Amino acid sequence: MTYGNHVQLKVYQQLEDHIIPVTYEDLEQKAKAHLAKEPYYYVAASAGAEVTARNNNRAFEKWEIVPRMLCDTSKRDLSVELFGKRYQYPIMCAPVGVQSIIHPEGELASSRGASEMGVSYITSTASTYSLEKIAQESNGDKWFQLYWSSDREIAASMVKRAEAAGYSAIVITLDTPMMAWREKDIEHKYLPFLQGKGIGNYLEDPVFLSRLERSPKEDMTSAIMLWAKIFGNPALTWKDLEYIRSQTDLPILLKGILHPEDAKLALEHGVDGIIVSNHGGRQVDGAITSIDALPEICEVVQDQIPILLDSGIRRGADIIKALALGAKAVLVGRPYMYGLALAGEEGVKQVLRNLLADFDLTMALSGKSKVSEIHKDLLRRAQV
Repeated sequence: MTYGNHVQLKVYQQLEDHIIPVTYEDLEQKAKAHLAKEPYYYVAASAGAEVTARNNNRAFEKWEIVPRMLCDTSKRDLSVELFGKRYQYPIMCAPVGVQSIIHPEGELASSRGASEMGVSYITSTASTYSLEKIAQESNGDKWFQLYWSSDREIAASMVKRAEAAGYSAIVITLDTPMMAWREKDIEHKYLPFLQGKGIGNYLEDPVFLSRLERSPKEDMTSAIMLWAKIFGNPALTWKDLEYIRSQTDLPILLKGILHPEDAKLALEHGVDGIIVSNHGGRQVDGAITSIDALPEICEVVQDQIPILLDSGIRRGADIIKALALGAKAVLVGRPYMYGLALAGEEGVKQVLRNLLADFDLTMALSGKSKVSEIHKDLLRRAQV
């Protein structure tokens, strides 16, 4: 029995213990009922009127899969190669900060769950727990996502810490030099960082601590105020990438690329990978969807470096479409957060298990036995 069929049968047999809904929509609604409104909307809501967040999901409907028949798909290979390493699946847990607001173990539980499922986990700079603690919880592959501080020595320190802790790539998020206008958070007067949550990497960073007159244990308020002062860096330019490159030998990916000209600049500046992302609609409302931006960026890059896709992945068919349009792998965010909210590590595992099974079965039913066989000829534009 193949992976997808095995998971499918297991779900059928355990419907009476259905803690984690199978459908994404039910999963989100159950998490909403379970959580207080402030943390729920911090995860679920996006910038402005949330047009981009809604469109991220709908944009996948512009493409239709055209399955092929009489193809031997009895054995499937879901693995992909990135930066000379073989990854079990083309799926990664996107960097999501402040996870302790929806579950006490937060990133510790998520990283364990991802590791158990063979899914790579990307640790956020804005994690409640330090990157070292998160790394200790996981035996799987881990990448570190950097929010580039206006204090460049703090940014460099975090990159060096990540390399020392066993992370295998650095993801620099470009689209958040400052927080966006997020109406729900403003209405609820809710920014967890001001409560000391989501700054765990700063509280254990030697450079950050050296900037304080007293330790966070003695004066947490001053630590939080320093974080607020140095978190973002709107002054960054392409030239600054040379500095981070000089701090590490790890592959560097840029997350937040949406314009083909920025893809060209990324190539010119020698980055190792691109993550096409609009931050799940959380930064610029009205921005282009990630799946719509993907083909143009792939056209520019021409397989010189790997391209990944983030924002809007909800089901196996979404993954197929992203891979067919040129992505080497995808990032998944909100779905595993809702699993975490409902059942901690086990919830993360079940959400990932369901998504992997859906992907596996959809790939097979489309007539493909391995990821490398998925190309654009598998898709056609939907007839409107």
